[in-house]
Amino acid sequence: MSTDDLELARAKRGDRAAMETLLRRHYDTVRAVCHRIIINGADADDAVQMAMIQIVRALPSFDGRSSLSTWIYRIATNAALDELRRMRRRPIPHADDLPEPTVDDATSAVDDQMAVVAALARVPVEFRVVLVLRHVADLDYEDIARVLDVPVGTVRSRLSRARAHLASALGNHPHPGRRHTPQSSTDESDGAP
Repeated sequence: MSTDDLELARAKRGDRAAMETLLRRHYDTVRAVCHRIIINGADADDAVQMAMIQIVRALPSFDGRSSLSTWIYRIATNAALDELRRMRRRPIPHADDLPEPTVDDATSAVDDQMAVVAALARVPVEFRVVLVLRHVADLDYEDIARVLDVPVGTVRSRLSRARAHLASALGNHPHPGRRHTPQSSTDESDGAP
């Protein structure tokens, strides 16, 4: 039995230290998933908190049919989607009520990151979720399919459409006669389209 399995077994029995170790181990990825799906920092933090609470509550019933990390990403994704639904029910603020965005011109990396976050916000949620699970959580297609409870083919299709939306939002235009979607080097190794 691995150290992770021992931690999981102890946490399922109510060992608080083991539970805290598991939560710390997965916190950064849960946070990244929620923040990239929701975009708005405060609302994303609410989703992270809800995901962590749900993990603690549901861990004793975790049955091991999927890996622990896949199970945790499913909880994080659902918490983020629940938060998006709650956000839609809130009154929409007027543009005059929003703070002026500030950009640190000292670093182009900050500008690039802000451009990607803004572009990601324009990708429809159904596609953004798949993009985040693939490129932020670094899940393979089968794990994404399990998290979302959809076929692997649907994952591939949504990911392809998500990349096209993101490329369009970033202002990338395909070369005439050539199909263009941004791909990471990890996609080449996992057979991504």
